[in-house]
Amino acid sequence: MPDTFRRTAMSDNHTYKKVEIVGSSTTTIEDAINNALAEASKSLSHLEWFEVTETRGHIENGKVAHFQVTLKVGFRIAAS
Repeated sequence: MPDTFRRTAMSDNHTYKKVEIVGSSTTTIEDAINNALAEASKSLSHLEWFEVTETRGHIENGKVAHFQVTLKVGFRIAAS
């Protein structure tokens, strides 16, 4: 982890909450992540980080038809 991240995110005195979300895409895993974060940012403020906890795919005719990615997303509680 870069030293800058440690100083910025870990040395402050904020309080964070972590939620689990699932994003999907017919194109790539990265798009599934971006789709999930875009939707989460519509209702959650102060998003700070995410971790991928699960990756799945749907197969049709021997090919990947759909990607689904489970994320844990951390956000800073506004009052902290």
